Amino acid sequence: MTRVQLERVVAERWAGGVTCRRDEARSVTELTCAPAQLAELCGALSGEWGYVFAGLVVEEGEDAWELRYAFLDGRPSGWAHVLLRRPLDERNVPSVAAVVHAADWHEREAEDLFGLTFEGHPALGDFVLHDDAWQEGVEPMRHAFPADTPMAERRPNREWRPRRIVHAPGSFVMPIGPVFAGMAESVHLHLETVGEDVIRAFPRLFYKYRGVEKIAEGRKVDEALLLAERFSATTAFAHGLAFAHAVETVCATDVPPRARILRVFIAELERLRHHAEAIAGICSSTGLAVAASQAGIIEEDLLRASGALAQHRYLFGLAVPGGLARDLDDDACSTALGRARDAVHDLDRLWGMLRLTSSFVDRLEEVGLISETDARSHGLVGPIARASGIARDLRLAQPYDAYGSLAVFPALEHEGDGYARLRVLFTECYHALRLMEQAHAALEPGPVHTAPEMRAGAAFGAVEAPRGAAFHWVRLDGAGTVLRYRVVPPSFVNWHGFHLAVEDFAFQDLPIILATLDLSVAENDR
Repeated sequence: MTRVQLERVVAERWAGGVTCRRDEARSVTELTCAPAQLAELCGALSGEWGYVFAGLVVEEGEDAWELRYAFLDGRPSGWAHVLLRRPLDERNVPSVAAVVHAADWHEREAEDLFGLTFEGHPALGDFVLHDDAWQEGVEPMRHAFPADTPMAERRPNREWRPRRIVHAPGSFVMPIGPVFAGMAESVHLHLETVGEDVIRAFPRLFYKYRGVEKIAEGRKVDEALLLAERFSATTAFAHGLAFAHAVETVCATDVPPRARILRVFIAELERLRHHAEAIAGICSSTGLAVAASQAGIIEEDLLRASGALAQHRYLFGLAVPGGLARDLDDDACSTALGRARDAVHDLDRLWGMLRLTSSFVDRLEEVGLISETDARSHGLVGPIARASGIARDLRLAQPYDAYGSLAVFPALEHEGDGYARLRVLFTECYHALRLMEQAHAALEPGPVHTAPEMRAGAAFGAVEAPRGAAFHWVRLDGAGTVLRYRVVPPSFVNWHGFHLAVEDFAFQDLPIILATLDLSVAENDR
């Protein structure tokens, strides 16, 4: 649906009830509505009009709440924001989760952090702030909450018990976590069963909630950028880049052509390294120690290539508003490209052996199924969505930096199982190398940074991170101070669909399913 079509159909259906405003600088159509129209309008956008729910941003003004429901179409001009404003003393707003299921967790998060009540939502509370660790009414994202003062006293609910759905004779709960051996982050998997198969599954995250969004408030852009690229270190460049995009949009900053090309080169190097790590995890989950070691060696080679190119193995400190923090030498880029070619050659050799190993393929095929319908209703993103037949990729739908001038080919499978997700990972490794080669061939001399002229405003920054679409909302004042920072990382979206893959499968399949989903806990503990 084009912008003109959207505005016309809204005017016809909600004559006088919904106001439209077009922000050309940010390519956003803002639709301001009353509570009575909220659910119907959001439902129409995500249903009959084909928009994808991207996130909910709650902002506390001086005298009113502003709730911003962001939807994304498949065109560069396809942002639509539904705005709802309510007086500060009015905490009740209608839930849209019944018609936009992808908004489920967003509303639960806003209830915990701001104290809003989403009327009609069936499962509010005990989400980010666990009831057995935090008392109700803390509301850490409110302006009145002092971010620099430790809570003197906690009064958690000692009577809290996990909710249960399965009450059949012989049913029981199998708790997994939150403490794991090795490098695994803290997450509790609450699995209900009557035998060998998982009937219901609930992930309980946020054990290490860090309040990154709260800490960013009142800080300058450079300081907030350090937070943006550190809450998920293995995809630091992607998140730093999304933050930079938001600031550049607010400040109307033109990024130099060389920086745009180099951003693509670096982003695809990060994607290649990340996917090698994910492939190693899948091999390990199936007991293929040699294959896991081979993939691990490939990942290590790519980490060393990243370190030699950018002076940091995980590419910290490169993405800044206005371009890059420093130029990268053409010869160094050539060397990195050569090492990426070697890595992809080794990955292709590994893939040739894996797909002919029946004991490996049998553990992945038809295991952890996520249908296209379920993936759409939950708004899943990245390789998980593309393995279920959803050809959604921000590098195509919302081209940024130099992607609009390069050939981007999204990997697409339709089976929705673990084997499809593995194939997508390998295919995206091949495509990442092709994009690096295109970017390297397009490099020309020139500056890599334009200093942004700070101005007041707010905008989304978006990137197709290795795990999927990542959205960063940044509001600045005229001096470049962050007033509101909101992050919607891909794992927050994809953990919402975790239960889809594990329910109705055996317990012994759980480690393999988790490996093929490649979900980050740290991205949620922001």
